[in-house]
This record gives sequence, structure tokens and C-alpha cells, in this order.
Amino acid sequence: MKEIDVMKIVIFTLIFLLGNVFLNAQGSNTSLNRGWEFSRQNKNDWRPATVPGTVHTDLLKNKLIPDPYYRDNEKDLQWIGTTNWQYKTKFDISPAVLANKNIELVFDGLDTYAEVYLNGKHVLSSDNMFRQWRVDVKTFLQKTNEILIVFHSAKNRTDSIAKASLPLIIPAENSRPYVRKAQYHYGWDWGPTYITCGIWKNVYIESFNSKPVEKPFVNKRKIELVQQPDSIGRSFYFKIDGKPVYMKGANYIPMELFVPRLTKNDYRKMLLRAKDANMNMLRVWGGGIYENDDFYDLCDSLSIYVWQDFMFAGQMVPGDEHFFNNVKEEVKYQVKRLRHHKSIIIWCGNNEVDEAWHNWGWQNQFNLHGADSAKVWNDYVRLFRDSIAAWVKEYDGARPYVSTSPENGWGRAKSITQGDSHYWGFWWGLQDVEVFEEKTGRFISEWGMIGMPNYSSILRFTKKEDRYLFSDVLNSHMKAGNGYNKLLSYAHRYLLDSNQCKKLTVEDFTYMSHVLQYYLLKNAIAIQRSKYPVNMGTLIWQLNDCWPVASWSITDYYNRTPKAAWYAVKESFRDDKIVKRDAARPINMKLQKPVFTIRQTGKNSFTIKSDKDARYVYLYQTGKDFYLSDNYFNMKAGETKTVILKEGAFPPAAVQSLKVKSLYDLLLKKS
Repeated sequence: MKEIDVMKIVIFTLIFLLGNVFLNAQGSNTSLNRGWEFSRQNKNDWRPATVPGTVHTDLLKNKLIPDPYYRDNEKDLQWIGTTNWQYKTKFDISPAVLANKNIELVFDGLDTYAEVYLNGKHVLSSDNMFRQWRVDVKTFLQKTNEILIVFHSAKNRTDSIAKASLPLIIPAENSRPYVRKAQYHYGWDWGPTYITCGIWKNVYIESFNSKPVEKPFVNKRKIELVQQPDSIGRSFYFKIDGKPVYMKGANYIPMELFVPRLTKNDYRKMLLRAKDANMNMLRVWGGGIYENDDFYDLCDSLSIYVWQDFMFAGQMVPGDEHFFNNVKEEVKYQVKRLRHHKSIIIWCGNNEVDEAWHNWGWQNQFNLHGADSAKVWNDYVRLFRDSIAAWVKEYDGARPYVSTSPENGWGRAKSITQGDSHYWGFWWGLQDVEVFEEKTGRFISEWGMIGMPNYSSILRFTKKEDRYLFSDVLNSHMKAGNGYNKLLSYAHRYLLDSNQCKKLTVEDFTYMSHVLQYYLLKNAIAIQRSKYPVNMGTLIWQLNDCWPVASWSITDYYNRTPKAAWYAVKESFRDDKIVKRDAARPINMKLQKPVFTIRQTGKNSFTIKSDKDARYVYLYQTGKDFYLSDNYFNMKAGETKTVILKEGAFPPAAVQSLKVKSLYDLLLKKS
């Protein structure tokens, strides 16, 4: 044999051996997402299940329940959240996998209280939706295996914990503080109550001979939160790589109650809505979930900064060691998972908990005085000001951390002069939008105005007999406390007498609310941006919805279609010009009846022309979702405007069937 051939054999052998060493070190994953079934506990009524998934979506796919978002089905489906459920699957393991020294069963997400059995042996108990759970199962595995998971009702479990803790009550609307689970599942003022369970993320077998070495974290940019004393109070703004950045954006909530049915395209569509509206920041709100990698990957690529809350919102916390250790593992896992995303520029301990303790009257409401009050507050300080701050520094260390948002409640003078603010004097306090002339904070991380869902959505979740003001079904899709009355209060001042509003059809009422939301958001942002550089950021509540509902969202649930307010935000967040305040409120405008001419100019474009000045020109087809380049716009007499359909294409003759509504049509209701 030639010497060169011998050398080739040696080289190939070394490559093969090194490759095997590398593979054994890295390990391999065997997905276990297929072949699952589910049943009520002890009922033996097994049906096909989808993993990742939730029990609600599994019931829906098996046609065992109606659409949870339709009409007022919510009230009839609460039994799901008080029932225990079982999931099972069978799987084979190859001899090659079994030969590894280490074999672990890994759940990237279990929702939430679960007991896991492998081949009849109990191997894992979980109690945190936000942690990855892994367990060594090498000694339990065989060629053919079965996993059985029993999910205990989170509501029943937390109610039981709360009862056992009496007379001490951890402040919140219900027993949710005791569970590390998405808090919005227990209901919110924009969302229904659906207390889910299930295998909501991937499950797999991970096998390896030696554990891979964890790569050291390297920060990709310099991030500073500047909070310096000044003549007003104390600044609050971000420097990115040494440059101050004015943040324009919104608060982001989960896009679904049943998160596993979201796709990467859903995230792309939603985040493009934010980017197209000239936003550069989203705040991932603390009552939802730590989003999946698709969300953060897209924020990275779209240059959207992320304010990342930890998942605590509007509740105090238990102080026992198990709870703290559970949260520590959660923080460790999530920070390590997310820290490589350059989009994340701040960690925040919680949403509105500090404010709630000091301003919402919890001490009297929950009879917390003396030692009990001190214990609850000390547990709060220990978790958010001491522990999470230290854990973030340990596992990240490159980004700023604040313990709570906002720093001060909106009723306190300091909320305007220092820190971030949630200014809810507007809307919740029924103050006029002009209040921002005096009450624009240094960084407004929450504020907003409510509006109806798009009428096309209302048609989807109602029957004909539901479509009147204010039907039981429409009320079930308005979760905001006293929401319709507050909406009518603003309409009365800015748009149309409240008694006239009550006589509108649901379709016209929807248009009215959208015009109102457009006007108020546009003028609020105009005022806020005029306060630069004292004010260095404004984040609207909210970008999106998790189901079809009347809310502060500027996009609709279905197809993430922009609402009127989205177009207002897009215009107001432009960098090339500063939008000015409107000279008059819509209620005081004098308009003549406009006549519109529409002509199709391409497969997805058309022009519109008006013979009179027109305000809030709305183009639509009843029951259809449109994402247009512009809508709810103003026109001068004789002006020709080109509008483009941003997604899809018009079917033949669609332009001829377009309808037009303008402010004149609404103000006619005065007569």
C-alpha cells in the first residue's frame, strides 16, 4: 500500500473518531411530539391530542366543545379549567440511543401542575409553566415505552393553597398569585377566563455521553438606562451603543389564549404590523408568557427593541422557599434562553405590583395590617428588589434591570418627573386627552384608549340577534370595567352626544369608536412627542389582542388587521415629520356631504377622489378584512389618493363593491 494511501486512511479514521466524540458530546434529540391521546382523568375516553397544544384546542379539534371565542361560550366552558386531564403516548427507543450514558426526558413547557409517569414509574412533578423540565430516565427506559401525564386543575390547586393560607391573603383578584402560570389565563380586562393545561411546548428524549459545555454569553451591544437627576426630577431613557434613542412603540400581550396554535407566520405578521407603524420598541407585558424564539428572532431582524417583563402582574407573591426556588429556576432558564437576543434591552421585575400595593387599597381590601402587611411587603422586596436583581446580574449582567413598572402610580406627582409612568388618568380617570400637556412623563410605558373590534370580527363571533347595543354577547366581549360608559363619556366630549351614540347600529357604533380612538391616540402622541427630550418614550397600551374583544388594541384579533388607531399611530410615529395636534375636536367640525369616486388602477391598487373635504374616510367591504396602505384618512376636495392592498389581491370587481364611510355620515346622526 502506498504511503499516501496510508495517510488518507489515518486522516479519515481520525475524522471519524473525532466526529463520534463530537456527536457523543453534543448528544441527540428524539422528538416525542407525535402519537398523543388525552382523556378526562379516570374516564378512559381517549381522543387524539396535538403536542404542543392545550386541552381546550384538543377538545375543539375533536368537536367536543364549540368555539371558545364565539358568542358567550366562555361561561359554559369553565368546567374545562376545573377538571383534571390525562395525556399519554407510546414510543420506541433505538439501541443506539439506549447505549448512551445519559438519557433525559425533556419538557420545554408543561402547563402547569403535572405528574409524569414513564412505564408506570413516577419520574417528575411540575408546577411552573415557564420552566424547562428534565429528568434522567435511563434506568426506566426500554425498547417500547409509555408516558402518562396527569394534569391537575390549576384553579382547584391554587384555590386549595389559598384556602390553606388563610387568614393571610395574597392580594389579587383570585388565587393566581400562588401559581407560576400565565396570569391572563385567569381573565383580564381585555381577555376571557380560560385556565388551560397541556404539553404546551416540545417534548423529547435527549441522549449524550458527556454534557456539552455551555458557551459563555457575549453581549452584542452596549445598553444603558440613563436615570440622572435634572432640573425636573430624574431622567429615564435608553442609550444604545452610546446614542440616546426615543422609544416609540406599544405593549405586547400574547396573541392567543391557546398559544401553541400560533405559527411563525402569525408572529411575522404581528411584528411587521409594529414595524410598519414606525415602532422601534415593544414591551412584553408581565401577565402573559415569555415568548418563543420566533418572536425574539423577528425582533432581532426587524430592529425592534424589547422591554422584557418577568411574568408577574398585579399580584403580590407568596414568601415560602419553594416558591422562591421555583422562580429562581424560572429566571435562570428564561434569562439564559433569551439573553443572546440583541433586541432585549431591559429586564423588568413586574407589572404594576409596587403601584398596586401603594395605591390600590389592598391593605384594607384584604385586611393586611401590622405583621401580615409587613410580611407581604417584605416578601415583595425580597423577590423583586433583591433576588431577581441578583439573578439577572448573575445570568446576564449586560442589561439594566428595574424592579417594577411603573416606578410611581399615575396619581402621584413623581410619576411625571421621574421613572417610567403608566398614565391612566386618561381613560381610567376619564381625563381629557389634553391632560398630557401637563402630565407627560419622562417615559410613558403604558397608556391608551379603548375601541371596538373590527365589525368584520363582530360578524364572526355574533349571531344576527346579538347585534344591538348593548347585547349580552357584546357585553361578554367587553371586559373593561364600565367600559361602554367610559367610551360613551369620551364620545360625548369629542365626537357625538352619548344619547345619540346609544341609538347607533352596532356597525356605526364600531366606526364611531374607531374614529374616537384614532383622534385621541394621534393627538396624545403629538403632545407627548412635543415634550422631547424631557419625554424619551411612549408605549401605547396595546398593540394586539388575544381574542376578538373591545379593547385598547390598535390591531384586530382576526388576521391582525389594523384598526383605525393603527393608522393614527403609524402617522404619529413617523421620523420624517412631527405630527401636529388637530385644531378642532371632531364634534365641532362642519362638513358637507362628500361624493367619492373609486377607480381600480392595478391588481391590488385603486384611487379614490372626493368632491368635498372629507374626514376619517373609511374603505371597507362588510365582513371582509383589509390591510390597506392607508385608511381612516382625510381628503381635500378634488384630491386623488392612491391606496394599495398590502396583503393579497382584490378579486374581480372587488373595487366596485367597496364601501366608503366618513365622518359626515356619523355627524348626520345629530339631526
